[in-house]
Amino acid sequence: MSRMTGRHFLQIPGPTNVPERILHALSRSTIDHRGAEFSELCLEVLEGCKRIFQTQAPVLVFPASGTGAWEAALVNTLSAGDKVLMFETGHFATLWRDVAVRLGIEVDFVPGDWRHGVDPAVVEEKLVGDINHRYKSVMVVHNETSTGVTSRVREIRQAMNRAKHPALLMVDTISSLGSIDYRHGQWEVDVTVGCSQKGLMLPPGLGFNAVSAKALEVSKSAKLPKSYWQWQPMIDMNQKGFFPYTPATNLLFGLRESIRILEEEGLQNVFARHDRLAEATRRAVQAWGLDILCADPREYSSSLTAVMMPDGYSADAFRKVVLDRFNMSLGNGLGKVADRVFRVGHLGDFNDLMLAGTLAGVEMGLSLAGIPIKRGGVAAALEYLESANDTGFKQQLPGKAGGCCLKKP
Repeated sequence: MSRMTGRHFLQIPGPTNVPERILHALSRSTIDHRGAEFSELCLEVLEGCKRIFQTQAPVLVFPASGTGAWEAALVNTLSAGDKVLMFETGHFATLWRDVAVRLGIEVDFVPGDWRHGVDPAVVEEKLVGDINHRYKSVMVVHNETSTGVTSRVREIRQAMNRAKHPALLMVDTISSLGSIDYRHGQWEVDVTVGCSQKGLMLPPGLGFNAVSAKALEVSKSAKLPKSYWQWQPMIDMNQKGFFPYTPATNLLFGLRESIRILEEEGLQNVFARHDRLAEATRRAVQAWGLDILCADPREYSSSLTAVMMPDGYSADAFRKVVLDRFNMSLGNGLGKVADRVFRVGHLGDFNDLMLAGTLAGVEMGLSLAGIPIKRGGVAAALEYLESANDTGFKQQLPGKAGGCCLKKP
């Protein structure tokens, strides 16, 4: 075939599908980034970002990918030779470690099996043993995009508080922001890293740092070189609705629309929708007789599911079958799990029918690729979705208490 008919199913864990409303917002004419109209846009967006991060702290928006936001978090809070505590939860935790090492930071990188998140008990043990307070920061990936494992950030902060250690808590929310409940303020996170192209439903190009008062104070004595990434000039200019350099103006139009879309649905409803779609996906995987890479149900991701292939079968060959036959992109395995897993993204602008089509493509692809599975994964997912939707519908009927915010069983 010279072309594939129908829409392309982009089921990687980001970049995600961009809604029409955001595409229209992005297509607006560029405006003067030193004018009154832009100032109004900027102030509205920055206040909206606080609500998405669930904080009253400043949120800084950089024209950058998530990698740039990683670097901004590091250079504003640390000095060469500082020691930090990090955890090998997957490919992106490893890459963040690599950025820190290249900047001259000493990293205590706790080994992991890529099937579990950060253990709060290990955090507490490490910090209690650090009697000289050499650790300047504990750095955690909230939702590891390569594995579909979500670390328990609230419990990690509680462990840090029990240890009475002054280290900063820095968290990567690149594939959880706007998809999985995350509370920068309530969980006492000092620096939260995010980006635009996943739960916020935008194209790549914006990186975020949400910054606590403690982190801002620490930044005054941080000695790593910085210019573009420096927080204080950004904070100073943001107060009047401007940036210290040319911002990504049209992406900010898109971000304003993204915030409106998320708040129209309601953040808690957004999280419940992601929970529901993730559970349906896991039920399909289990019905097929395949294993989920995440080994602890408490840490199942609501943004994506990483599925393990049976021994001797290539995940990449299977993904090629799905792309060639059904015009659907699935996420590949990265790092240690390359060619051993495929990843189904179910985040962003996504609903039940889109998931049904996705899982149908996966089930047909598994069969065509000769992967030994049991049939019935799609049916299991649909049965769950039907039940969940029926419950939500009944909760909204006149005389019924509650709303449509469904919880995982």
